[in-house]
Amino acid sequence: MSVEAVAEKTIVLRGRKVVGGVAEGEALVTRDTISGWGGIHAQTGTVIETRHELRGVSFKDKILVFPGAKGSSGWSVAFHTARLAGAAPKAMVFTTMTTKIALGAVVMHCPSVTDLDQDPLALIETGDWVKVDGDRGIVEVTKRSG
Repeated sequence: MSVEAVAEKTIVLRGRKVVGGVAEGEALVTRDTISGWGGIHAQTGTVIETRHELRGVSFKDKILVFPGAKGSSGWSVAFHTARLAGAAPKAMVFTTMTTKIALGAVVMHCPSVTDLDQDPLALIETGDWVKVDGDRGIVEVTKRSG
């Protein structure tokens, strides 16, 4: 019986703190913005937006990597409800800062980083292992290939 070695490559991105704290886990990446009000099922963290590429996928316990929020200020209420239900992402990495995403990150209490020195949507893939250090504004991405 042979054991295949797993090659690992770590990429470090530096950005700006939105919410402090440290979390790590599997990345869930989308190039689509997410609508909180009517776009997610807050009790499960599942994207329910009709034309979204993640429709039917839950961000619960994932590192959510995405452009940011769209829609109304109801976004923060939906994500706050997801946190209370235990369905929030562990951390968020996003590219476009708006008041919606900032408030959503704060009410979820999840480490969040933006304004990175490299495009996270070009470098991070769903399934990569990601560590978000919101205090230092650092995102470490471990790429795995076997």
